[in-house]
Amino acid sequence: MSEQTVELAPWIAAQRTSLLAQRGHAWLLQGPSGLGQYALGLELVRAWLCDAPTEQGACGQCSSCHAIDVRTHADLCVLMPEVQMMALGWPLSEKAQADIDDKKRKPSREIRVEAMRDAVEFSQRTSARGKGKAVLVYPAEQMNHITANALLKTLEEPPGDVRFVLASEAAHQLLPTIRSRCLGHTMVWPAQDQMLQWLQGQGIAADAAVSFLRATGGRPDDALALARSGRSPQAWSALPQAVAKGDVTALGDWSPAQVIDALQKLCHDLLAASVGGAPRYFAPAELPKAVPPLGALTRWSRALAKAARTADHPFNAGLMLEALVAQARNTLHSKH
Repeated sequence: MSEQTVELAPWIAAQRTSLLAQRGHAWLLQGPSGLGQYALGLELVRAWLCDAPTEQGACGQCSSCHAIDVRTHADLCVLMPEVQMMALGWPLSEKAQADIDDKKRKPSREIRVEAMRDAVEFSQRTSARGKGKAVLVYPAEQMNHITANALLKTLEEPPGDVRFVLASEAAHQLLPTIRSRCLGHTMVWPAQDQMLQWLQGQGIAADAAVSFLRATGGRPDDALALARSGRSPQAWSALPQAVAKGDVTALGDWSPAQVIDALQKLCHDLLAASVGGAPRYFAPAELPKAVPPLGALTRWSRALAKAARTADHPFNAGLMLEALVAQARNTLHSKH
């Protein structure tokens, strides 16, 4: 989902104004997924590189802003896993693109050390447009230790005109030395009515916005992505009962990772219900009336966590789906 097709959320705009008023060569934007780390990070670098910035950010009209929009800015380096670079329209290096085109390897799911070395070399070059340079790293937790160490020295002794934004959905996974060299900013979790109003502004019906926001645990970016994925709120609401019947077709067009995520949310809500808590991802009426025993739910939770580790490369996605639904059905009908 391109940020150009999404109206900037008011809580992102407010955070942008606040951060632009502060000084610092490196920011670490941190918080759970779905709160807009990437959008805020991009807004900061757009403002830093803009020809006519204001206190509220980039002008959106100059040649620098246009160059970022079309992914060709000479003074901006974006570091992401290659799968996300491609999804968001950012170009890969010539060698990386050639390797993938020639099927020598698949696009990476982590930030490659070769890309980081290119970024370090980029940071040492003279600014092409004379407004300084910027490096955006997202999601920063996708750096392994070798990649993070390649960045560390540049963060410690940055060249005079380069600034960094590291945006993370799991900042605790970053090296302590990386975190200590950045100014930290915890993402704002917006109010429910603000999120619903924004989602409706993106063309989502009011009742669907409520459902999608619940399905994503109150995370607006994730709710928008779910709404634009083509899934219906009715299908989400019907999921617990479908799984209880062992209906594989209810999840038939989902990837293994999406299936596991949905089942983990269902398991979470049933665990909460088993100890008297409120569900987070489903409405109470959507959950099975008979809550399975705590022991059965705990075993299921552990099994789903184990399955999640191999979700991106299952041996057979169809068989994995059948096994996951069967496991869910057995748990929901368990008596002990």
